[in-house]
Amino acid sequence: MAGPTFINAPEKVTAHIQQLDSSIIKTVQMIRQTILDAHSEIGEHIKWNSPAFFYSGKMKPSDPKEYKRDIVVVNLHRGKILLVFPTGAIIKDTTGLLEGNYTDGRRLITFKDLKDVTAKQKALQGIIQQWIALVD
Repeated sequence: MAGPTFINAPEKVTAHIQQLDSSIIKTVQMIRQTILDAHSEIGEHIKWNSPAFFYSGKMKPSDPKEYKRDIVVVNLHRGKILLVFPTGAIIKDTTGLLEGNYTDGRRLITFKDLKDVTAKQKALQGIIQQWIALVD
């Protein structure tokens, strides 16, 4: 089964971020740039009413419900910035950044503020690069 077509839409992500609470815009922008800088084949769009990042390279066809192309979604929840990796359980995280042990395979990273993102930036990029290395 062929997956859905993912359209790169950076202008929609920019517009979405500009509508956020001003206290978190810089933090979300840094997360966004960190993710995009992790690999040249990362695209972005709005999914689930949030900035979402996907692998834009070639992949084997798969069931869209497996979320194999989805890398991470930025979720703003009760004053926290959560990164939700729908298939994060496939990553062998040695950094301790990925949290949760959900039966659906997702894993999370929580960020408090810009300083927290800066401190975890390299580890986040390493996790994304590991995820991309597992793409089939």
